[in-house]
Amino acid sequence: MTGTTTTSEGLDVRRRRLLYHCWHRGTREMDLIMGRFTDAVIRDLSEEEVSALEHLAEAQDHDLYAWVAGDRPVAPEHDTDMWRRLLVFVRDNPVG
Repeated sequence: MTGTTTTSEGLDVRRRRLLYHCWHRGTREMDLIMGRFTDAVIRDLSEEEVSALEHLAEAQDHDLYAWVAGDRPVAPEHDTDMWRRLLVFVRDNPVG
């Protein structure tokens, strides 16, 4: 996979920015994890859930990757329903 499979057409500016940010994180691994997840959920998120995903997307790539890999426990401020939703997505939709 080389990038988003979701068009930003019809998305408000906030969701477009979030989708772009999740696909352009800085490391390919996190692009694939966050980008694919955001592709899958962006159209169905409430405003509150968009805020939660924005907050999660603010975490550093190396921290997010360590949390996803189970190398370190997730930081308490990111241990949210959105975080758990991301983990389920990663488990159910492996890359490759």
